[in-house]
Amino acid sequence: MAWIFLVVAGLFEIGWPVGLKLAQTPGRGLIGSVLAVVCMAASGVLLYLAQRDIPMGTAYAVWTGIGAAGAFVVGLTLYGDPASLPRILGVGLIVAGVVTLKLTH
Repeated sequence: MAWIFLVVAGLFEIGWPVGLKLAQTPGRGLIGSVLAVVCMAASGVLLYLAQRDIPMGTAYAVWTGIGAAGAFVVGLTLYGDPASLPRILGVGLIVAGVVTLKLTH
């Protein structure tokens, strides 16, 4: 169950930078800010629950890795962020690190 908490926490970790980006859109400041705060809170609570059974360093690395890779993909798909080979390889390294941490836990 701890790994489910951790993965869902990572997914909520994607939501708060999306909310902050949305808050920069005229007329969407409030909804974007609320989305960001709700996602931060949910992510933090789920990380707390996951850390009861998963070592702190592993949990934090997986949590931030999911958030970073997910935010990268959202940036590419929704906001037109650049998709250069070095950036994609960098995110691939993050994902490889997260997978390695899961496999060695």
